[in-house]
Amino acid sequence: MPRNTTMRALRQTSLGGPKDMRLVTDALVPTPGPAQVLIRVVVAGVNYADVMQAHGSYDGGPRAPYLAGFEAAGVVVAVGASVAGIDIGDHVLGTGYGAFAEYMALSADAVVPVPANWTDEQALGLVLNSATALAALKPLGRVARGETVVIHAAAGGVGQAAIRMAKHYGSTVIAVAAADKHGRVRSLGADHAIDSRHRDIAGEVVGLTDGVGADLVLGSVGGPAFSASLAMTRRITGRLIVYGVAGGEAAVTNWELNFKHQVHLIGLHIGVLMGSAPALFRRLWDDLLGLVATGVVPPGEPTVYDLADGPQALARLAARSTVGKLALRP
Repeated sequence: MPRNTTMRALRQTSLGGPKDMRLVTDALVPTPGPAQVLIRVVVAGVNYADVMQAHGSYDGGPRAPYLAGFEAAGVVVAVGASVAGIDIGDHVLGTGYGAFAEYMALSADAVVPVPANWTDEQALGLVLNSATALAALKPLGRVARGETVVIHAAAGGVGQAAIRMAKHYGSTVIAVAAADKHGRVRSLGADHAIDSRHRDIAGEVVGLTDGVGADLVLGSVGGPAFSASLAMTRRITGRLIVYGVAGGEAAVTNWELNFKHQVHLIGLHIGVLMGSAPALFRRLWDDLLGLVATGVVPPGEPTVYDLADGPQALARLAARSTVGKLALRP
């Protein structure tokens, strides 16, 4: 256990957004429960879900005031009495609450080891970003060689991982991203890049697929992009995986699914998958480590901010002016 009882952390003081996030120095160091581990946070992930939580719109999220952040990597400094297989000194990554801090308590079931020869910073994002991308492509999306995959928010953490994996599985990739990010997504292997601000993204995709639509669409944006995703998904055999709502809520009716959009519509939340289908997640994680070993998933290179600059990092993410993974260093 750390000698100090207090620590630096970012506290969300209201539901007014990241602007109401404050750096404090008197947050209490958590005491791990019997089934938890305490880590010294080396680096914490910044995700759009943090923006949603700051506005109170993340389902099941904490109510203000709370210590922000839910993804971290670091070194184990204490283990609960019932924890087995995790030792003090191990480097792990996982999800919970209170990641934007010097220390974080995590359920032992919610952590995985940092891959050998990787730093904590390089491993950050494997659970939330890379595992989400792989789940969307393989066990849920059932991607096959020769199929066309559309990836929304392709320059983000999940999007970049999905481009690499989809190309590895032999797909034609259509990346949807802001025009100034097209160079990045093409460098990762995207065959086509569409401006996310284009008024008719669905029409562009249908045109690129000879009028039939995409076999698999990875939808992380929501809002108007959700309707466009339905329209660009191939009828009868096409799959649309929904794992984000950054652009707002959207709806589809049973009438539309019957008469207009005859597609496979699948929801994905990696945290729910971990808790509700642990055996599936273990297989998914083994497959992901295989992609790590072969270099399909390379070590991450997050853009790292100091903890005190967390509100600015979240504001930039909310404005969609970032590329790739963002992180905070306590």
